[in-house]
Order: sequence, then structure tokens, then C-alpha cells
Amino acid sequence: MHHRSPLAITLMSLVFLTFACSGDGDGDAPADSATTAGAGGTRFLSIGTAPPGGAFFVVGGALGEVLDSHGPAGWSVTAEATKGSQENIRRLAAGELDMALANAAISYFAVRGSEGWEQAYPVRTIMTLAPNVALFLTPADSGVQTLADLRGKRVVVGPAGAGFNYFLRPVLAAHGLTYDDFTPVHNTQAAAVDMLADGSAAAAFLGGAIPTASITQATASRDTLFIPFAPEAVTKLTTDYPFFDTATIPAGTYRGQEKDFAGLNLGSMHLITFEAVDEGLVYQITRTIYENREKVVEKHRAGRAINPKIVVRDTGTPFHPGAIRYYREIGIWPEPEPGS
Repeated sequence: MHHRSPLAITLMSLVFLTFACSGDGDGDAPADSATTAGAGGTRFLSIGTAPPGGAFFVVGGALGEVLDSHGPAGWSVTAEATKGSQENIRRLAAGELDMALANAAISYFAVRGSEGWEQAYPVRTIMTLAPNVALFLTPADSGVQTLADLRGKRVVVGPAGAGFNYFLRPVLAAHGLTYDDFTPVHNTQAAAVDMLADGSAAAAFLGGAIPTASITQATASRDTLFIPFAPEAVTKLTTDYPFFDTATIPAGTYRGQEKDFAGLNLGSMHLITFEAVDEGLVYQITRTIYENREKVVEKHRAGRAINPKIVVRDTGTPFHPGAIRYYREIGIWPEPEPGS
């Protein structure tokens, strides 16, 4: 068991990434040299986010604004809309991004080179952020009561290529299901809501940071059912994979939700970088965001996750040494027990 504990990138940004990975280019610069401006007077940093419309895009933009406004003099930080986690990881590897947002489930498999990843990517966590709380939702009159009832139905399972498979396949397997048991339909969350409304899908897998706009919309005009996860399946998932965690959706979050719902965190949003990125730079990124976390909250309530308990949560992707150094400095890094 695991312990819980639009600005395209410029040539200057590529030059800087090479710079950052080699100290400051002179062979004997201190690690904290990342706190000063580069040779050109400006350091260009980029954050990969996701398509507009979701929390990644908004939160990534907020992180970029915080780093640009409150980081060391000379930093110029931009958030870029991308296709999401998978593209972000590959662009980090190509040196086209300095940091990015990703789903922790996708990073988990990428760093291990498994579940379809063609190689092991040396992804490193800067901070764990808001949970991705998702569920299967169905119209109340659909006749679907449990996940087993999805057999033979049309079910929306997320956009094609978005990476939902990385966490959805284990969830289904824990309930004795595979994609062969129903007809998986690939579509956006907004389109999924329309398909539930017109009856072209019996259920949809929806979620994100709480509250999730698509679930709010789906529940606004008709009675719906949140299909429960089996307790034994939840136990298996949270035991086998560190990125899964229990997550409660409080009663009253959505129309018609009279009781707390025992949901699942299917891989938190987290800020990642690459192993080779300079430790001093990552230290300053971590410090700047953490010390200005309320500025992120002003843009999206998911920023509340930037707190001592969540930012250091282990989701199975190693933390970057620069981030660990800052967390140890402020006393929130979970040190191992003696002898463990």
C-alpha cells in the first residue's frame, strides 16, 4: 500500500531552459541564481494549462499572473492553452514548457512509462493542487441505479484523447466492468450534459474541481442520480493507486443533492516540471506561488488547495528537489519516520 502522506514559447524561453538546466551557464553559479534576471534581462517562463472552459485553464492563468507579478525581478511568465495533461508532459520533455498542470493519474503512468506511454518521462511534482472529483451521473428516470446497470447502455466517458482512460479504466475494473460492457461515447462535458438531456446517453462521467460547472448544469433543470461507487471498489482503488483518494461532495452542492455524496478524487490537479529543471528556479516558483496563494483563490476557488496539507500530498509522482527544499524550510514536508 502506498503511503498517503496565448503566447507561444519564444526562442528566449528555450535558451533559458537550457540555461536553467546547467546552473547559470558558467559552471559555478549558485542554485539560487534563478532568482536573478538572465543575460538578456528577462526570464521567459511558460505554463501549460488546458483548453479554455475548465479549471486547468483558469488556475494555470492565475498561477502565471502570480509568478509574473510577484516573482523575482525580470521574470516574464505566460500561461498557454494546450490540449491538456498528455500534451503538457510531452512538451515539457521537448523543452517547450517550463512547467505545466496535469492530472496526477496521468503523470503517475507517464513517470513509469506504462499504460500506453512509450517511455518513462522524468516528471516531477512542484505542488499538488485541487482534487478532481468525478462521478457517473444519470437522469433519475433512466433506470440506472448502480455502475453494473451501465451494461448495454451508451455512456459518455470524456473527450477523445483527453486521458480519462488513465483513471476511468481502473474505476471500471474495480467494479467488474470494462469498456466492452457498454458503448463508450467520447464527448466534452458540456456536450455530455446535452446528451443526457435529449436521451442520447444514459449516463455521463463528469467532474473536476468542486463545484463542477457541467454537473451544476446537468442538475439544474431535471432530477438526476449520482451513481454510487461500491465501498469495496473504493478501498481497492485507494490501496492500489496513490492518486486515488476519497472525496466528499457536501450536501447542497448541486440542485437536488440532499445528502453528502461519497465521491472519488481520481487524480488531483498538480503543477509539474521536469527533473532536469534547475533546483533554485523550482524553489523560487514554489515559494512565490505558496506565499501568494490567496491571489490564486481570487481567480478560482480551487486555489484553496494551496495549503500545508494538500500541496505536499504524495500522488505517486516524485517531488522536485527545489520544491522539497522550500517545503522543508517552512516545516510542512512530511519527513519519514526514523528507521522507515
